[in-house]
Amino acid sequence: MHTVWKGSISFGLVNIPVKLFSAVEDKDIKFRQFHKECKSPIKYKKVAECDDDVTSDEIIKVFESPNGRFVQITEEEMNKLKEEHEKKQVAIIDFVKLSEIDPIYFDKTYFVGADSGGSKPYTLLSEILKKSKKIGIAKITIRSKERLAAIRPHQNMLLLETLHFPDEVRNVKDVPLGVTGQAVSEKEFEIGMMLIEQLTTAFDPKKYTDTYRTALEKLIQEKMEKNEYIAASDQPAAEERSNVVDLMSALQASIDRTKNEPAEAPKATKPRKTRAKKTS
Repeated sequence: MHTVWKGSISFGLVNIPVKLFSAVEDKDIKFRQFHKECKSPIKYKKVAECDDDVTSDEIIKVFESPNGRFVQITEEEMNKLKEEHEKKQVAIIDFVKLSEIDPIYFDKTYFVGADSGGSKPYTLLSEILKKSKKIGIAKITIRSKERLAAIRPHQNMLLLETLHFPDEVRNVKDVPLGVTGQAVSEKEFEIGMMLIEQLTTAFDPKKYTDTYRTALEKLIQEKMEKNEYIAASDQPAAEERSNVVDLMSALQASIDRTKNEPAEAPKATKPRKTRAKKTS
């Protein structure tokens, strides 16, 4: 599993070396775009209004102000800010109850794994959070962006969940709800409550599946089984593909042959001469 972030979590004077791993994965089916006529992939070019193709080193970052004017921020200025604010130590600021955080604040979830030498303090923090029924609130910088985070126990490990800052959550007063404030009768309320009681059950995530993705996967599989492939113009020629297969066969045959042959005595080799490194 790929490490997303590496650093430490601290509370008080206790320091825990940790690694973060993504707790969820994107299961969306990815499609490529091809030209209908020649079956070649669609490519995207960066073009300026002067109709010139531009490269990455020709692009600058600008911020558009409310009055329509532009301010340039250089890469050097961006890198300096990142160095000043990117921290590899996450200090828990507060301990709060999980029930006090509205779910609207939660963003992404990461598994927290103990790094070298962090097993005991990791276990200590996990047990303290379980016993106290609290979670830790901290700040963390991931991919150059400072985030608010909640650290909480989950089964036999810790989770870190990034949170939105309060100014990132829009005010419900700005949403056109379209509710006219009509009164609900007592009978309607009672029937609604009865319906909820009838549908109430224990939460089991295995009950819920992405039926659209499952159907799309089935459709793709059916087309593959029927050999309904298209000839894409960027695919290697048949001769090139066969060469790859032949190479793999040759490599495998070589491995098989070495297993059956007796091992030869290693030949004496001359010591390699090493060049002295130049000092600046």
